[in-house]
Amino acid sequence: MAEADIDRLRSWRERQAAQCGQCDHVFTTLQGQPLGHCYVQRMVKRYAAKAGIDKNISPHTLRHSFATDLYRETSKICLVQKVLGHSDLSTTMIYTHIFDEEVESAR
Repeated sequence: MAEADIDRLRSWRERQAAQCGQCDHVFTTLQGQPLGHCYVQRMVKRYAAKAGIDKNISPHTLRHSFATDLYRETSKICLVQKVLGHSDLSTTMIYTHIFDEEVESAR
């Protein structure tokens, strides 16, 4: 993690503590409660609508897009596996198929 990222997290934690008190979680609701999966789903859908995205967007869609872009940029499937927390590489291999299909269709 870059020093600038660590500084941003420290700054965030200070603002968070000032707003809702000290808490054990980095990402919380405005009341300092941990983010639940339904809260995150609603937030993603709300911001997708604000951005004018008509597709059905979910946190999983963002995770999948991130992994696909990471593989596209690095071509390191083991890095994608590690970042996603997959124990079995075959689970991560779907991203190579997506990328290969894109390459084929671009020809």
